Amino acid sequence: MIRKRVDASGDFMPGILLTKLVVVTLMMTVMPAHADGGADSDSGSDLAGFQQLIDKRKFQQAIDEIDVALRERPDDADLLNLMAYSLRQQENFESALDFYRRALAVEPKHRGANEYLGELYLRLGQLEKAQERLSVLDKACFFGCDEFDELEQAIEEYRRENPS
Repeated sequence: MIRKRVDASGDFMPGILLTKLVVVTLMMTVMPAHADGGADSDSGSDLAGFQQLIDKRKFQQAIDEIDVALRERPDDADLLNLMAYSLRQQENFESALDFYRRALAVEPKHRGANEYLGELYLRLGQLEKAQERLSVLDKACFFGCDEFDELEQAIEEYRRENPS
């Protein structure tokens, strides 16, 4: 027998299953996707450690340590993205561009790599290419995401500072 959910007043609540389905679906879409289908505990802790170095603006140390990890996992889109970000922060734009492209070759909808590559394109004065990254994010972020919002804001700021 199927039980019907009711609220405190005794009224039937038909939307409860739909609500649960939407919540589960949203949770699945915001969980980070890994190129290998899921990160093991070592790679997850590596990423957190690398992110801490980046947050502390220790970019060269992050680059050195990510380089070691990339020898074991050369197709890890998250590692490639963090390497590119660190290189970009040191204004090594050519190498950063290469690593962003490698990350996107592994995982074309990688939200971080698309956002940061778009920001790099803005730094290089390539607005059209930044807008292409925004378009990719628009499709990858069905319910919206921070990466889309941040790149969109960066593009708007770029346009204000660089009127045509």
